[in-house]
Amino acid sequence: MSTNNPSDADFFLSQMKGVKPIKVEEKVVLASPHQDKTSIEPRRKAATAELEKDKNFLSGEYIEPLDPLAVIEFKRDGVQNGVYRSLRMGKYQIDARLDLHNMTVDQARNAVFQFIKDCMTNDIRCALITHGKGEGREQPAQLKSCIAHWLPQLNEVMAFHSAQKRHGWVGATYVLLRKSEKKKQENWEMFNR
Repeated sequence: MSTNNPSDADFFLSQMKGVKPIKVEEKVVLASPHQDKTSIEPRRKAATAELEKDKNFLSGEYIEPLDPLAVIEFKRDGVQNGVYRSLRMGKYQIDARLDLHNMTVDQARNAVFQFIKDCMTNDIRCALITHGKGEGREQPAQLKSCIAHWLPQLNEVMAFHSAQKRHGWVGATYVLLRKSEKKKQENWEMFNR
């Protein structure tokens, strides 16, 4: 049968009389606001972590390898010899500790950066970082070498020295941090009455 035949077209139209097209509403499926909040939070945390990572300027380019039993030491200009001697001898109270054992270099890099930041926020003056000696490893003293490389890059670090035996010897490092503005003000008020 041909559709050009008027009788077929008339028959078709007569059969379709009164038939209404089905209305199809265009729908866009939107996530509920509750779902949006839960999916946004992990993305926000990931973006914040990435931003924090970018702020971590500690260099990992070339780190000179140290001997596992080497003593590491550093003192900025302006640190009094008596203060540095007391640090070396472990005479200051250790107010914060960070243990880097079983961390990768990148994990340790982030941990050290955050640790120093947290110490400054909490007015910590003396801290201890335990990194181990790394004896018998494929790359001996890897984290220790990193600590000796990273700490001088942080302006908050005034001095550091390998610890006394009671605190971990050459597998740990004392870190002397600069005074926060709050502590400087407290000292000024105490001594200038």
